[in-house]
Amino acid sequence: LVSLSDERAMQKQLLLLGVALATASASIHSPSGHFSTLRLKGGVGWSESPAVLKLRELAKSPYDLTTKDALTPARISSMQASACGVKLLYGTERVDDNTIEALSALAKDRDVFTKMKAMMNGEVVNKIEGYDCENRKVLHTAMRDVFDKPNSAPAAKEAADEEKAELAKLKEWCNKMDKEKTFTDMILIGIGGSDLGPRAIYLALQGMKQAGRTVHFVSNVDPDDAANVLSGIKDLSKTMVLVCSKSGGTLETLTNEQLVRDHFVKKGLDPKKHFACVTGKGSPMDNPAEYLISFYMFDYIGGRFSVTSMVGGPMLAFGLGYNNYEQLLKGAHDMDVAALSTNVKENVPLLLALLGVWNRNFLGLPTCAVLPYSQALVRFTAHLQQLDMESNGKHIDRAGKFVDYATGPILWGEPGTNGQHSFYQLIHQGTDVVPVEFIGFSKSQFDVDLDVKGTTSQQKLISNMLAQSLAMATGSISSNPNKCFDGNRPNCVMLAKKLEAYTMGALLALYEHKIAYQGFLWDINSFDQEGVQLGKLLANQFLELYKKANAGEAVAPTDNLGAILAQMP
Repeated sequence: LVSLSDERAMQKQLLLLGVALATASASIHSPSGHFSTLRLKGGVGWSESPAVLKLRELAKSPYDLTTKDALTPARISSMQASACGVKLLYGTERVDDNTIEALSALAKDRDVFTKMKAMMNGEVVNKIEGYDCENRKVLHTAMRDVFDKPNSAPAAKEAADEEKAELAKLKEWCNKMDKEKTFTDMILIGIGGSDLGPRAIYLALQGMKQAGRTVHFVSNVDPDDAANVLSGIKDLSKTMVLVCSKSGGTLETLTNEQLVRDHFVKKGLDPKKHFACVTGKGSPMDNPAEYLISFYMFDYIGGRFSVTSMVGGPMLAFGLGYNNYEQLLKGAHDMDVAALSTNVKENVPLLLALLGVWNRNFLGLPTCAVLPYSQALVRFTAHLQQLDMESNGKHIDRAGKFVDYATGPILWGEPGTNGQHSFYQLIHQGTDVVPVEFIGFSKSQFDVDLDVKGTTSQQKLISNMLAQSLAMATGSISSNPNKCFDGNRPNCVMLAKKLEAYTMGALLALYEHKIAYQGFLWDINSFDQEGVQLGKLLANQFLELYKKANAGEAVAPTDNLGAILAQMP
């Protein structure tokens, strides 16, 4: 038993466990008068795994990248894997063949291949055994399983067929817009997975942008966000608004929708002729009287995994063209297939996941920086922050027991080379070691470049990325302590020829599967997000106080909420 002083959490846990409160209060009542939470301790399967024990031994003396001949052309050539045009170089990680062998054994011990296949087949994997939970299938892969040789598992096939119907509707809608040329601009209103992923992909593929079309994004409930976007719209009469909410009841999204609707009305425009939606079938938003068209998303698609569903589809097809959206789906689908390979050394998403687990659980490194050397990926890391931390920021296993090992890392990053003039100082010489995942491309997206002093801008960009990778790994010793670089900063590099729609889809799916594999390795549920709920509950309580104040009632600072609100200037 591990104690925490939180009476309400204790009571909820005891109810879920079926333990009588009277008995529990007699046995675990604390001196402060508060109850303590009963925590059933999990993690036994992890702690006693022979693979974990082996890896702990190896971590006592991890591969030293700073020694002479530690990093050689042979090592660089051998420690790599490729899938769907994306090459992973991991010779600059603190691993050797023994480490990779032990990590492969861990993958087999945790039965990750069976779990990944179960997810793609449509088995219910979003669940915590024995507890109230979402209890859903996880079928984002079915949303792009619309090409040759589809998954024949009944649930996966049914989901793919549903999405094919949506894609047919989307294609017809795109053809209609291309012909009528009614709209030049689109405002996407959504938050979380309805904003971060779609926005990141749209910005990443500006080299494929449809001429004469622009997409704008409103996500934050901060009214300045919507006001700023609306002030930049040149012709509101040629603007479509796409509102995205699975439930049709997301507070931030509904608030922003109403604000934008009000703006249209004030400009003398009928919102019914401008608003479309992406929502669940039968939701309050699935209303032809209010929207030009409804595209459907399904409850087996989590928000952060929804880019390749209708959450991303209509906006990306409008802004980039339907054919480019289809290529995005194809790249993601091909990576889905690659992620099922049982050869660990050839399975790029699994390799990346295992390297992350090695750094997190065995080298004890709590963060991970994703550093794309591509300005196009300026918001990709922001998407990955949600994808990773909302998925694997969990402290219980799938049996509802509290784990005794580390799970998801803190993920962060910015594009290079800008980041080199910001936080790389800490990465090289700080007291915390930060694992890094670099992403780079041989060619620029717009094909606009110039030879300056013998090299192009793209070559300068990639030279900086590769130099940083080597410098972090090998370090440099100097008699001047200020110029000493310890090295042994583990990192890997992902390379592709050019950032196009297919490659973007493959890269997106690579990270989706990396994160799912890590969840399988840690035996946690990567597909729910209970951690966001408590803040929502408290926010609603604050809103009730604001309603009273707006009605002219006094809000007394008699509790924590009132006391904090009283501090507002």
